[in-house]
Amino acid sequence: MYRKTIATAVAAILALGLGACGNANDARTADAGSTSQSQTTKKPAEKKPVEQPADLTGTWKQTNSGSTDSWMEAEITADTITVQWVSDNGDTKSLYWKGSYNAPDKAGDWKWTSQGDTAAMQASLLGSQDATKDFTYTKADGVSWETTAMGTTTVVKTAKQ
Repeated sequence: MYRKTIATAVAAILALGLGACGNANDARTADAGSTSQSQTTKKPAEKKPVEQPADLTGTWKQTNSGSTDSWMEAEITADTITVQWVSDNGDTKSLYWKGSYNAPDKAGDWKWTSQGDTAAMQASLLGSQDATKDFTYTKADGVSWETTAMGTTTVVKTAKQ
């Protein structure tokens, strides 16, 4: 009789165990079906990251100077842009431009006209004589501007350092 009770208990446990497995599989299959069905009918909209205006603050070094020991360099702060002639491999700097700067408020290419600090530039032998200067920012050319020296005008292109 003792064997009969043990055999009945084992049979009951096996029956419950197999039944539970079958129900779990059925539930998973039903859930998987409803999940895939809801995924095909309700796809969340993909969000593209919002492109931010470029942060131009910092130092921008000329990339098209044609010389290894002299170039132009722009320093942009929150509200000013200062451009220096750099020579002697960086040992000598002379002011070329100092003026206003308004940071971009939109993403993409950007242009602005800087109002020059004419008093500061007049004190520099290599300072610009212009009251305003146009600057441009593009991903390809960095910050750029036209510079005229000794009758020759060139577009200075830079990269952020």
